[in-house]
Amino acid sequence: MSLPELPIVGVPPAGDSSVGDLQKQSNSQDDGFSEKEVASTIDIDPKVERSALWKIDLVVVPIVGMYYLLSFIDRSNIGNARVAGLQKSLKMSNHDFSTALTVTYVPYIVMELPMNLLMKRLGANYTLPIMVTLWGIITACQGAVKSYGALLACRFFLGALEGGLFPGIVLYMSSFYKRHELQLRFAMMFSATSLAGAFSGLLAAAIEKMEGIRGLPGWAWIFILEGIFTALFGLVTLIIGIPSSPHNFPSNRIVGLTPLERSTYCEALSQDWSGDADEDGREREVFSWKEVISVFANAPHVWLVCIPLFFNGVTLFGLANFAPTIVSALGFDQTQTQLLTVPPYACSFVVSIACAYFSDKYKQRGLMAVGASLVASAGYAIFLGSSSKHAAYAALFLQTIGIYSCPPCLSTWNANNVQPHYRRATAIAVAFGITATGGIVSTWIFIDPPRFHIATSINLAFALAMAAFSGFIMLFLAHGNRQKREKVARLEREMPGGEWDSRRERRRLGDRHPRFEYTL
Repeated sequence: MSLPELPIVGVPPAGDSSVGDLQKQSNSQDDGFSEKEVASTIDIDPKVERSALWKIDLVVVPIVGMYYLLSFIDRSNIGNARVAGLQKSLKMSNHDFSTALTVTYVPYIVMELPMNLLMKRLGANYTLPIMVTLWGIITACQGAVKSYGALLACRFFLGALEGGLFPGIVLYMSSFYKRHELQLRFAMMFSATSLAGAFSGLLAAAIEKMEGIRGLPGWAWIFILEGIFTALFGLVTLIIGIPSSPHNFPSNRIVGLTPLERSTYCEALSQDWSGDADEDGREREVFSWKEVISVFANAPHVWLVCIPLFFNGVTLFGLANFAPTIVSALGFDQTQTQLLTVPPYACSFVVSIACAYFSDKYKQRGLMAVGASLVASAGYAIFLGSSSKHAAYAALFLQTIGIYSCPPCLSTWNANNVQPHYRRATAIAVAFGITATGGIVSTWIFIDPPRFHIATSINLAFALAMAAFSGFIMLFLAHGNRQKREKVARLEREMPGGEWDSRRERRRLGDRHPRFEYTL
């Protein structure tokens, strides 16, 4: 097992004396840095950096967490609406319901890469709240549909508008945090899915009692009220404004950054191979199709992470869309079903945060992904092998805890190991496109109630495969790090203090630079 030769642009191979060619190549790609600029050795005041970090946390995490909570509720509340009578009202078969879910995921996948590339140009402060506002409107429109065709149209546009949000949030957060501070913040954001699962059931149980108000069924009010709230929240954040980068972070007295905090924090990001601008706000990178294509041609570690992300997509979206159906099939009534979906999600919220904390502390993504996948596997095995509905409901806890703890590990793992910006933006979008493809698969496997043996067997196999592939990726990246360290030692012997080790080369090459070490 070996990594492909890591391309170090401007660095001649061992034994090559063409230093002059190196100098010419470096000069031809001037990006505003001095010719001999070397990697930064500026000391960072940890107190100032920590102060800036807390202020950024207070603004960024709640906003993106709320965005994703609303996204998850609005995409998955069709499961609650189904229990509340949607399928019966629109005379839909089970096949029709699965088709409606699939229609959501197709444009969802297509829009992920374009929106991630566009976000850098237009700014996250515009693209994210506008997406939230528009899909909130579409969600509310689902409450007015009178036919299956109209529902399909709404689901298509809902997927198109939501498609760029998840990869966009990951890209947005990766520009604010160091690589090994990211998962805890990402888990706080992603744990909104656990809260969404809990709130969705509670809200649906309350809202469906509005049956008959203004001549609308209860399931219609689920869409209308939740969609209106989403649209209003997106509009408010668009008007108020969210920070587009650490450099543009507000400077008000409450949670704003002082000039010292801003410059210190941006420099700390730079030294950690993180962030997308210097302490003076100067952008490091202009758009290049070459960087986009490089992910497809020279990023084996990205494609490897896509494999467990696909498996996670099948299991995650299956739970998101069918948890109410699974609980209902165990024999609980309509209101009990909505309420019993809450506890498993509440437990997964706590466990996901704990996993993220230790993952960041020990700089380990793979081990956490392996552990969470095995917990989910135990849940699927119990659900598959037990005939008791109480044991099956208990198994749902293990499934939810394990499956919802995996995405923060896998997503931050991917984001941690890809630089610079456009290469990272592409990698994140591709990875989540693959994840959403797994979501499409999940819509077609829940076909044999009440115990859903086919879906459970597939999910068990995929959870075990997630653990196996995560372990393999750790070995692959560890081998890559050994190769990089050997290359650095050789270059230091042959070209000590050379241009190959300048800050410019580090920023331009990102994860392809020999000093960049992969997170395991």
